[in-house]
Amino acid sequence: MKNYLKFTLFLVFVAINFASIQAQNGNIAGTISDENGLSVPGATILITSLKKGTTSDFDGHFSLVEIPVGTYKLSITYLGYASVDQEITITDGSTTSIEVFIQPKSLELQGVEVVSYGLGSQAKALNTQKTNMNITNVVSTDQIGKFPDSNVGDAVKRIPGITMQVDQGEARNVIVRGLSPQLNSVTLNGSRVPSAEGDNRNVQMDLIPSDMIQTIEVSKAVTPDMDADALGGSINLVTRTSPQGFRLSATAGSGINVITNKPIINGSFLLGDRSENGKFGWMLSASYNNNDFGSDNVEAEWTDEFEYYSGVDDGDGEPILEEVDVDSYTNVFEQREYLVQRIRRSFSANMDYKIDADNTLFLKTIYNWRDDRENRFALQSEMLDGEDMELGDFTITDGKVTSFLAEVTRETKGGIDSKRNKNRRLEDQRMQNYSLGGKHLLGNLKVDWMSSFAKASEERLNERYIVYAAEYAVLNDNKDTRFPIMTAEDVADTSLDNFEYDELTEENQFTKEEDFNVFVNFELPSNIFGQGDGTIKFGARTRLKTKLRDNNFFEFDFEDDYPTLAATVTRDISDADFLAGSKYLIGSFADEEWLGALNLVDGEAVPDEYLRENYNVKENVFAGYILTNQKLSEKVDMLVGVRIENTKITATGNQIIDEEIVTGEITKESSYSNILPGVHFKYAASDATILRFAWTNTLARPNYADLVPSVDVILGDDEIVLGNPDLEATTSMNFDFMAEHYFESVGLLSGGVFYKNIDNFIYTFVGETADDTYGEDTTGYEIFQPLNGEGATIFGAEFAFQRNLDFLPGFARNFSVYLNYTFISSSANGIMNEDGDEREDVDLPNTTPNTFNASLGYNDRKFSARLSGNFTDSYIDELGGNDFEDRYYDTQFFLDFNANYKVNNSLSIYTSLNNITNQPLRYFQGQKDFTQQVEFYGQRFTFGLKYDLFRK
Repeated sequence: MKNYLKFTLFLVFVAINFASIQAQNGNIAGTISDENGLSVPGATILITSLKKGTTSDFDGHFSLVEIPVGTYKLSITYLGYASVDQEITITDGSTTSIEVFIQPKSLELQGVEVVSYGLGSQAKALNTQKTNMNITNVVSTDQIGKFPDSNVGDAVKRIPGITMQVDQGEARNVIVRGLSPQLNSVTLNGSRVPSAEGDNRNVQMDLIPSDMIQTIEVSKAVTPDMDADALGGSINLVTRTSPQGFRLSATAGSGINVITNKPIINGSFLLGDRSENGKFGWMLSASYNNNDFGSDNVEAEWTDEFEYYSGVDDGDGEPILEEVDVDSYTNVFEQREYLVQRIRRSFSANMDYKIDADNTLFLKTIYNWRDDRENRFALQSEMLDGEDMELGDFTITDGKVTSFLAEVTRETKGGIDSKRNKNRRLEDQRMQNYSLGGKHLLGNLKVDWMSSFAKASEERLNERYIVYAAEYAVLNDNKDTRFPIMTAEDVADTSLDNFEYDELTEENQFTKEEDFNVFVNFELPSNIFGQGDGTIKFGARTRLKTKLRDNNFFEFDFEDDYPTLAATVTRDISDADFLAGSKYLIGSFADEEWLGALNLVDGEAVPDEYLRENYNVKENVFAGYILTNQKLSEKVDMLVGVRIENTKITATGNQIIDEEIVTGEITKESSYSNILPGVHFKYAASDATILRFAWTNTLARPNYADLVPSVDVILGDDEIVLGNPDLEATTSMNFDFMAEHYFESVGLLSGGVFYKNIDNFIYTFVGETADDTYGEDTTGYEIFQPLNGEGATIFGAEFAFQRNLDFLPGFARNFSVYLNYTFISSSANGIMNEDGDEREDVDLPNTTPNTFNASLGYNDRKFSARLSGNFTDSYIDELGGNDFEDRYYDTQFFLDFNANYKVNNSLSIYTSLNNITNQPLRYFQGQKDFTQQVEFYGQRFTFGLKYDLFRK
């Protein structure tokens, strides 16, 4: 750490001294804003006579250095906006400050003036994407407002190459170019977003409302000045910045969830302004969404093995089992009914202060808070073990298992009776980020820096489960393998008196991740090839992270008080409109209010439920980089550089004997460094057509929970879960090619290919013990352990097209289309099956072969509407011990509609209808027809008012 600080101070000293020597001319700095006073990113600023140019950043700021004394014409160009020429005068040793406002332009097609409406946000996104040196996709959330997406996750899924995994119908985990969520980075204003997940690095994208974000930028080929742990890509969320004038915006709306007929309440406001002297800008914003919904769920497990007790024991008194050849069948079936209330709140305060033309400071803050209240009612039927069944206890006809003895349970999930929990499991998730930074000109040296503190937490207190169980014969109906079901052979067995007390538990979970980030970047002018503007950029970064997980679990004995389910207060959950089908009548369960009112004291701790899960991990990353961005010719730009990252990890877990005895803590330390070079080329074939090529190297660090040195023998489930502190970071060498053509009427046609060569990817090995290494009678237990695979490759192609159809006659010119398609092919080596043999022809998990987005929009002076579709192909989600046990995420197609009517320049009415197709979340096992889980959410309808006032 001391050496790292010395290195950083050395960089500062060299940079400042170099700047003082070179500072002989003048500079220019300014801001570019649109007609409403909002920042304009990606504008091209050029002094043609000097061949000097730059682009504006996300805040609309720009600067040019080393300009000889004199008067010049400064040209500002922006796709979809009229060009601006402004005269500037440069004086020796000072910085000239300017503010430029640009206006949308109309086009003349075949002698007719064509005015496009609502394209300002799309223009901002495409201009930023066009002027970026690396391969990116940029989306403005004003543009996203044209889609019915309430959170950032649902917005991101519209971007090419992005696949989202859903939770309760909302997009949560992001997959970039086929790589798992933990292999991608998510940043907020360039500062890493911490994860509240306990066992992985996934950032919960549904935690952040989309209306709190100004721009989403997905970098698919990272540059050396960016964090390298972005194997698939890096997603940067840029919060809203202070306007150049007064702005007031507010929304208020409601709606209904079809599945529960419960209301939706949402609202937001934004208020910002700038002082009369233009130095101090501020913006306050808040968002609120209250959604009371649910889901209808069916789950199953499939097997192709069957055995029963022959009635004979061996010499050791162990039962001898007979095996029977059977077709694949369900041996576990579960039906679930979820009732969920999700309240999402977000608050943000952003400020900037312009000290003078050379120095600006900014503060950006955001606080996201989500309450997720849930009741779950689960009916499960699980076939008894072979030693517990004899002839006559089951029926097999022509290889089809149609009945057997099963343990049937009825479980209620809830929470305590309090103002916060409301008899539901309460998942309290929070994410906060506070960033302080500055931008400075020291002669010809540009310096920018930022320090930030970020924290994510998830707390689940007093989470209660009560289970009643019975044992009886069930009919196993697999005629429709997509919708399997088990029902009682004798209806009398389902009597509530037949369900006996099994267990009552309460658990508490807490996960916290804290990040402290600081970085500094220096940029100097350089013209190595004599072709015009170039730069040399270098800098350093420190990220100090801690991750803590602290859970507990208690069991209570209420058997004497409530011996059967009939002795409790029950509630019939059956619903004839159950979205998976009316045949699924789930029956009665212990009432959640009764469960919440129970006085649970003096519980017995159950250490095997939480000891392995508790850990403390510290991860410190120290990085430095240098790059140069040069013009090789008038049309060709090159960026080349290298990044060095050093990672130090200290992982502490529990040393456990016999599942529940902690004999001490195990601490494992590790350290490694990565050298990560990269090259980017950008060829401007014309003002509208750009070709890009990139060679980059990236990495992904293991999940924290996987690094904890733990051994957990789960006797009741015949399973052993192992940690692996020797896991290596996954690395990837990446090649990208992209061609882009930008339409003058604000649109894009692009296509490209990419290839990733991955080493040491991490997967969960599923095996079987051959002896009693892990304790007495543990032979034959299933082993789960994260391991490094040998290697994997990904090849993919992307296509995107978006354009306003202004070349059509009449009102048809107000239509627009938005299309993108991504193809991915992958292979993985070094994955072992349960017998220890290497599997062949295995796809890398989470690589979806085909992803497609399409939308048709209409936008005139008053009315706008959009119909949007999102398709993702099926893909492997988790690898099992063999092909039959692999878990797949099934095909999904979401169809959404939204519309907006502008009452006047400030007031509009909006409405949206989500999930028109009632698309379920579905997993299948091995074969597409073998449903492992199917969960329906129904449609969601919203409407409301939006008010937006600008004053420059």
